[in-house]
Amino acid sequence: NICGYLMKYTNLVTGWQFRFFVLNNDAGLLEYFVNEQSRHLKPRGTLQLAGAVISPSDEDSHTFTVNAASGEQYKLRATDAKERQHWVSRLQICTQHHTEAIGKNNPPLKSRSFSLASQGSASSPGVQRRPSQNAVSFFNVGHHRLSTGKRVPIMQPDHLVDVREMMSQAEGQQRDLIRSIECLPVSGHLTSLDQDLLMLKATSMATMNCLNDCFHILQLQHASQQKGSLPAGTTINWLEPKISLANHFKNGAAQNFPAEINKPASVREEQSVAEPCQLTREPEEVNPEEELEDICDDKEDDLGAVEEQRSVILHLLSQLKLGMDLTRVVLPTFILEKRSLLEMYADFMSHPDLFIAITNGTTPEERMIRFVEYYLTSFHEGRKGAIAKKPYNPIIGETFHCSWRMPKSDVATDVGSNSSAHSASEPVTLPKDLEGQKELDYYTVKFVAEQVSHHPPVSGFYAECVERKMCVNAHVWTKSKFLGMSIGVTMVGEGLLSLLEHGEEYTFSLPCAYARSILTVPWVELGGKVNINCAKTGYSASINFHTKPFYGGKLHRVTGEVKQNVTNTVVCRVQGEWNSVLEFTYSNRETKYVDLTKLSVTRKRVRPLEKQGPFESRRLWQHVTESLRDGDIDKATEHKRALEERQRNEERLRAETETPWCTKYFLKEGDGWVYHKPLWKTVSAVQTQQTDTN
Repeated sequence: NICGYLMKYTNLVTGWQFRFFVLNNDAGLLEYFVNEQSRHLKPRGTLQLAGAVISPSDEDSHTFTVNAASGEQYKLRATDAKERQHWVSRLQICTQHHTEAIGKNNPPLKSRSFSLASQGSASSPGVQRRPSQNAVSFFNVGHHRLSTGKRVPIMQPDHLVDVREMMSQAEGQQRDLIRSIECLPVSGHLTSLDQDLLMLKATSMATMNCLNDCFHILQLQHASQQKGSLPAGTTINWLEPKISLANHFKNGAAQNFPAEINKPASVREEQSVAEPCQLTREPEEVNPEEELEDICDDKEDDLGAVEEQRSVILHLLSQLKLGMDLTRVVLPTFILEKRSLLEMYADFMSHPDLFIAITNGTTPEERMIRFVEYYLTSFHEGRKGAIAKKPYNPIIGETFHCSWRMPKSDVATDVGSNSSAHSASEPVTLPKDLEGQKELDYYTVKFVAEQVSHHPPVSGFYAECVERKMCVNAHVWTKSKFLGMSIGVTMVGEGLLSLLEHGEEYTFSLPCAYARSILTVPWVELGGKVNINCAKTGYSASINFHTKPFYGGKLHRVTGEVKQNVTNTVVCRVQGEWNSVLEFTYSNRETKYVDLTKLSVTRKRVRPLEKQGPFESRRLWQHVTESLRDGDIDKATEHKRALEERQRNEERLRAETETPWCTKYFLKEGDGWVYHKPLWKTVSAVQTQQTDTN
């Protein structure tokens, strides 16, 4: 037996509380008390561990959950990773022992005489139920009924097959019920969004999931009786829902489109766009002169849709499980931002002056510090408004182009950071067709992004400033998970900043993002540790995005330090909030404050819709965006569904014809994606050509 203090998550109001836990191995119980002194009293709570699932959380290295077979769950947090592992290991051993004991000690199921139609003996609590509560009526979901002419068979050795068949019937009836509800109109006396009908959908789904979980335990019990015991290392995993989730997240609309003649012309246009691989997949050189300053200002502060659609959110949450991957889940349209994820990545570049100023640093130390400053200021503008909404999931082959013009006088420089600062580096020669840009009085930063993969969803983006001989290339795989009252998004991937004037490359990663309080006023916070490294100079930065603790603490807190790896000397420390004020403290004890709310934002330049290609983000999603601006959620949903359906059809066609997807701007290199014509290759090719000429 082991005992000790753990933090237990109680509810949204109370949060985390310290409780004294005792693992009773002999009884197979996990008990907890208010404190150690009250251990002699009755436990505040008890969980049976037989058939339980012990799951370390991927939120952090301290949290884990205990899911009992009864459906009760404890969410616990240890003081550190080592203590968590100790508790998880002991709990798993105890759980497996008592789960095996169930199979060994209970008589085989085949020897029991049990009928689903039976009401039980006179002493059974079942006698006190109303007639409508027997097992047969329980399975009568909707207006379908099991055949009354056939008596439900007594359990035989193949009883699990009979149960599986009966559950299949129930699942089919539950699907019919859901379909009947969703085919109802969205307005009128009885609608598909009626509160009672939504509750019926949610509870029927939860009931079927619970039955599947119970059936899974029966299978394990039966296997242990046949083999004597469970194999070593066996763990019980809950079954995934048998009913396709994707078919339920349609915002209460019918599954099929109305007849073609009734579709809006814009929807027919969206569905009739040719297969992307049949379009030209040659990279297109976008002329910055065609781009105009962006005038769109879609703030996402409107709470109306979230408040009005709360019943739909409840219905959505009722069908999700903790830790479920949301990649293939179709989310309701009203929670969407009015921009694509590719454009959101572009908005991270809204301070091009800080980006360009990186290469103006006179020393490797200063350039690393400037990069950290730019990195931390990029997230504030990337989020639009205070409400946590989700950008459009990019369609495979979707692209986004834009640029920024930055007056040279607005870019920070240092004394001696001009020609003398760059003389120590090898001269970098630009291609002839780019040399003329040096005569302009502004710098141009060009950006291109492309959705290179659908499953998994991977985006590649690239930005360059030719005049300053610097570029950044990155690829990001967004993995989203359901975490109860929040949604977590892990940004898997890596970025590379190249400063060609100095021959330096900086690798960096991205933090996780969390949408909190999704039932009330959803908001975003960042969490996790990211690293920035420059192998050539030996400088690195470690940045921690802190999630808010349940008691006290500040929102959006970030801390970090820059150090020289060879001497292990910290040359700069940073603290503050990533969306408010940052404080930089340097090795000479000087302090610099950056107020992100007062930083000037440079508007990006984008081509007008009529000049964009059919797969550029704004033109591709224009009808969805217009409908959201007008507040027409149903129309936006229809346009969004048309795009998603077209993508599925194209993917199915490629699979049938074994045709690989052809990317347009990014090439696969190892585990990452690289822009087809990065600045470092262009400059290197010119230098090689000049060397050969000489």
